[in-house]
Amino acid sequence: MPHAPTRDGVNLYYEEAGSGTPLVFVHEFAGDWRSWEAQMRHFSRYYRAITYSARGFKPSSIPADPAAYSQAHARDDIVAILDHLKIARAHIVGLSMGGFATLHVGITHPSRALSLTIAGCGYGAAPGEKEKFRQECETAARRFETEGATTARQYAIGPTRVQFQNKDPRGWAEFAQQLTEHDWVGQANTMRGVQMQRPSLWELVEDMKKVELPALIVTGDEDDPCLEPALLMKRNMPGAALAVLPRAGHTINLEDPEPFNRVVHDFLIQVDLGRWTMRDARSVASGILGFRK
Repeated sequence: MPHAPTRDGVNLYYEEAGSGTPLVFVHEFAGDWRSWEAQMRHFSRYYRAITYSARGFKPSSIPADPAAYSQAHARDDIVAILDHLKIARAHIVGLSMGGFATLHVGITHPSRALSLTIAGCGYGAAPGEKEKFRQECETAARRFETEGATTARQYAIGPTRVQFQNKDPRGWAEFAQQLTEHDWVGQANTMRGVQMQRPSLWELVEDMKKVELPALIVTGDEDDPCLEPALLMKRNMPGAALAVLPRAGHTINLEDPEPFNRVVHDFLIQVDLGRWTMRDARSVASGILGFRK
């Protein structure tokens, strides 16, 4: 089984398919390397597509020490995958927890990214929600430790997951089953070290303004916790565009794989052709119609 080593001795399981420009997929908390199968099948026809399991998610290493989990570790693990595969730069696509990590690569390691696709990103990021989110994370971590699969089944049917269940019961059942196969130490440590401790997106606005990479923000219109954060990123990242999928929840790459693949692929083509540009400064001028007194 192929694994990429990190600087702190964690081994990350990965798979790759296809050839050409590298494209790395970074999964969400409720997923793992398997979560991107619909994307691997599509994009490996055109790209060197790579998927991996984050630390704490089988079959990658599952450190017992909670200190081995953080937003910085999640960010740098993407770079570790690139380093191991001797990839200088890649398109990076992340969902939710993976979207946060993707954004942080754009902020801290912009030279390693060709573009950023940040999907379903924003849980717990709104002003005034941070402490509430931290409390919910601690509750979830304790429940994963004590109730395991029962908690996973409940997590899989949250308010932003029912859209997936309603559209595609068979696909949702596979997603829910895979979630019950996770390691509960890894889930709890990830919840406490990564999810619970990460900075709010509103704390990163000044950093976002400096990210001049091509960026695509994608969210479902029924993924309420991610709508305002998506607008925040769109408004503050000069190279960002926003795509909103209709009647869609959080697990958008699985729930609506065809429209998700299409909007991401269209974005990547424009980047690869050198056609993606920064936002015209005239479009953010004050006023509505553009007339002055």
